[in-house]
Amino acid sequence: MNRKIFIVAVVSLFLDQFAKILIGIFFTLNERFIVIKNFFSIHFIENYGAAWSLLNNKVDFLIVVSLLAIFIIYRYMYSFKRNKRNNIAFGLILGGIVGNLIDRVFLGYVRDFLSFKIFSYNYPVFNLADVFIVIGVFLLIVAILKGEDKNAEV
Repeated sequence: MNRKIFIVAVVSLFLDQFAKILIGIFFTLNERFIVIKNFFSIHFIENYGAAWSLLNNKVDFLIVVSLLAIFIIYRYMYSFKRNKRNNIAFGLILGGIVGNLIDRVFLGYVRDFLSFKIFSYNYPVFNLADVFIVIGVFLLIVAILKGEDKNAEV
């Protein structure tokens, strides 16, 4: 694996797990702390599914999907042009997937705690791993739109 991608993945994994540990120490399950009224709160929950609690209680399936996603990403990341943005993108995605995979394997659920309410819609509670995955995917979309999904070396 590219050293830069590995470093980004490890740092994002560490930040995700560290935040989840802190939440577990300072919050009880379902506790909510309002940071910005009617917009943002810390709300510690256990998510037994995926986004929006899809596939609730299908932890084994989600573990397999995560492992498959890691394999696919690892297989195709070298087909992308090697540049700073793509290294960061793949590192964030891998770190995020592994962060949630660790929760599923060792706890049977994912620890979520970031809660936003925008225009009276309560978005599903999520965590830093989810943020890293979304940012990474966005960066890869930018790379594809710029034609950087084809590495001249491959």
